[in-house]
Amino acid sequence: MDIEVTYHRANVRAGLLASLSAVAAIVLASPALAADPKPDAVVKNRNIEARVFLDDKIKADAPLAADCLAEGKKWLDKNAADAAASRKEDPQFFRDGGWDFERKYSIRSVVADRYVSVLRNDYMDTHGAHPNSDVNTILWDKSESKRISIRPFFTETADNGATMKAMVKAVIASLRTEKKKRDTSETATNEWFKGVEPSLLKIGAATLAPSTEPGKSSGLTFHYPPYAVGPYAEGQYVAFVPWETLKPYLTPEGARIFGGARPKGDADEQQ
Repeated sequence: MDIEVTYHRANVRAGLLASLSAVAAIVLASPALAADPKPDAVVKNRNIEARVFLDDKIKADAPLAADCLAEGKKWLDKNAADAAASRKEDPQFFRDGGWDFERKYSIRSVVADRYVSVLRNDYMDTHGAHPNSDVNTILWDKSESKRISIRPFFTETADNGATMKAMVKAVIASLRTEKKKRDTSETATNEWFKGVEPSLLKIGAATLAPSTEPGKSSGLTFHYPPYAVGPYAEGQYVAFVPWETLKPYLTPEGARIFGGARPKGDADEQQ
């Protein structure tokens, strides 16, 4: 009897060790189960926990990393101050804990080894009906080590000018197509699109879309957070405007950097 018990215990021990080894292998192989990345900046107190992350490609560009991190730290400080003021005004909103904020900077494309499009995604939970999110973009000129707009690529970008009107028309057409794909055509209305205006400051946050042609951009993508062009439940939207639509309005520099087609799968990755 003792021999059988000892044999049974040995088998159980061997099986447990094998299971632990398998779990360890999965953890090492799966990024989802690996250790969470360390924030590049953080504020944590009883009012708020807020984090800023830079992706590895941004970190490899020292001036860009410094620029993003400086902006991110200002964002942390502002929200920490807002949280402290909110607690002072009405402590009951903090009975379930402090606010939770997160900002992530990631590179979307690099065009002509000069123009870097950065996505800035924010998450905000202030214990309201639901958390909120936001998206914005940065266009970085590596040669000048500074932020720029898309103006240098177009002959004119005046409010209500020909270029901006053409962009808005193409953006709304793209949004209607995307809503049809999502079976949300009932919100493809002028009421939801009224915030998309023929102005650089009001058309949406733009990036240079990647291209099948190395070093080129296939056009512009415009990024919209929840509520911008549809109800919260529909989430974010990305509208794509191919460079061929923009061709009549391009400067020589614009003509130089645009070309090719949008890579297969880019649309799915961005939505």
